[in-house]
Amino acid sequence: MAVRRKTARARRTATRKPATRKNTGGARVGKASSARRKSAAGKPSSKRWSQRVTRESDALDLQQGVFKLTSPKKIASSLKRSAERSSRRKAGAYRSALSMLTFYINRAGKSLSKTQRDRLQRAKTELKYQFHRDE
Repeated sequence: MAVRRKTARARRTATRKPATRKNTGGARVGKASSARRKSAAGKPSSKRWSQRVTRESDALDLQQGVFKLTSPKKIASSLKRSAERSSRRKAGAYRSALSMLTFYINRAGKSLSKTQRDRLQRAKTELKYQFHRDE
């Protein structure tokens, strides 16, 4: 007769001690406090995964602070330079550069100021122009 092994999850839950909570008069302990406890315990946080992707992307080695540059032309030329020099990218240079720019705009979300968002949108247009993709 074959012995059935417990999965990793079953082993963890079987050894876990039940949590004891104090009654704080109706105040709920939410997910945020448990997330803080986990990251404080030394586990790597996945909160800034998009920052890590931008910094350590397999496709492009970006110039430091490329998205903070003041000119859309400078942003586009820096992305173009990074994309053309990269040997690890899987798509074409134009597609890689545009993908990274779009990724940054999308992940920045509401924290991106209107002027910076407009500047990055103009950088998209400039990137098309520099790659001779006038469509």
